[in-house]
Amino acid sequence: MDQLMTVTQVSRALGVSARMLRHYEKMGLIASSHVEDYAYRVYDPQAVAHLVQILVLRKLRIPLKDIALILREQNPSLRQTVFRQHIAQLDQETAALMAIRGILTRLVEHSGDPGYLTNPELLSLTDALMPPKTTLKEEGTMTEMNNEKNTPVLTEKLNVRILHLPPMTVASYHHIGADPEEVVGDRMSRFVQESKLYEAKPDARMFGFNHPNPGILEDGTHGYEDWVTIPEDFPLPEDFTRKQFPGGLFAALTIRFPEFQYWWELNKWVEASEEFDIDWRGDENTMGGCLEEHLNWVRAAHLNWPEDGVDGQIDLLFPVKRKG
Repeated sequence: MDQLMTVTQVSRALGVSARMLRHYEKMGLIASSHVEDYAYRVYDPQAVAHLVQILVLRKLRIPLKDIALILREQNPSLRQTVFRQHIAQLDQETAALMAIRGILTRLVEHSGDPGYLTNPELLSLTDALMPPKTTLKEEGTMTEMNNEKNTPVLTEKLNVRILHLPPMTVASYHHIGADPEEVVGDRMSRFVQESKLYEAKPDARMFGFNHPNPGILEDGTHGYEDWVTIPEDFPLPEDFTRKQFPGGLFAALTIRFPEFQYWWELNKWVEASEEFDIDWRGDENTMGGCLEEHLNWVRAAHLNWPEDGVDGQIDLLFPVKRKG
């Protein structure tokens, strides 16, 4: 056990969330194992070394599909091809940035002439520019949402929607311990299948949130709670709790798993809004009322997760209220 590390130990040592570790495992980039008479998953030195390599390559802006090839490929020339492709992309981006800088310099020189923005020469220069690509990190948690203010991120205009969730009756399942998202998700999936909830309520929705957030408990574990909407008198197993969700107003942003770094971007969007204020509900133990709605989840669980049954989209729901 001396050379083995738990999920929590790896997460703390390398600064990567447990959720991302599971995502890397599902992609086959790293592997964990179970030790007899030990409750937690552990990583051996080889897995930790692979994880360090992944994190280095991610900082170099190499996508996971290419990282999988780099780690798997034994032929150095093929790995060199991948690296050269990314060097070529950086060269193109550098050239584009230099062109933008040159155009902005001209605008400074002609700042006294508002009509210069329609100058044919300027228009021809800007026509040659490609739309900007947004470079995004793949890790992100609600704790990071409060602590990443000094992390440089190239942002894009967010397609934020404002929606009102109506009051709902929900079936709640909660777990604190190792891999709480997986434990809760597996149990909720089994409940949907065994109860045939989708047949009784085809519009059923599933929400989740940290409870408590990582970093709250001294032993390093955290919890997760799932809600699935149900008919008011729908029968529940003994390990589930029936709750009434009062609903409310939320700023909503759709992401694809695992782009949870957008929690921070959504938080900044609300802070900058001229129409809405943050409306924290509850406390930091439960994400302050923030919810993650996994779209199409109930139907996919009902159909036993066919490959085309879910597209991995998630709505980040940030509680808001109108100013004044």
